[in-house]
Amino acid sequence: MDVLTFTGYSSAGYEDHSAMLDHARSILSRCDPRKTLVNIGATEEGIGAVYALAKQAGFTTMGIVSTRARDEQLKLSPCVDYVFYVPDDSWGGCLADSSELSPTSAAIVENSSRIVGIGGGEIARDEMLRARELGIPVVFIAADMNHARAREKASKQGVPVPADFRGAAHAALVTPSSSSS
Repeated sequence: MDVLTFTGYSSAGYEDHSAMLDHARSILSRCDPRKTLVNIGATEEGIGAVYALAKQAGFTTMGIVSTRARDEQLKLSPCVDYVFYVPDDSWGGCLADSSELSPTSAAIVENSSRIVGIGGGEIARDEMLRARELGIPVVFIAADMNHARAREKASKQGVPVPADFRGAAHAALVTPSSSSS
């Protein structure tokens, strides 16, 4: 089976949630549910909303997620069929002071036939960049994180409010002359 992985914002959410779902719906419409497993990070927040679209279209769904999700009792999507917990002290991305992927992100990349990123922060960026290095097809669609959530998070952390809401994945994956790659 082809494993189609969606990545993007989770708890940061989307400024235009409907547009994110429209992009995902368009991608899914070009796939055969009998030959494609849809993979995301198991939770229902942000990009996890794509699970419901996938189930409605007849896809089998799976999620690869850090054991932190289980340990912290995060709510999983009710539309994920199979969840694979990876022993990992992080949520994903590259390990601190390293270019090596965390166990969770490594499992996601190594088990993906292709990756579609709709916006995304550091973890999504790291996974898509590594996938490209390994020759795994990657499609990136620019999308802003939820502006209000980003402002609230900055305020709570006592850091400056972001001036750019496009996320770390955008900065790494979009060339100045294109809006997606």
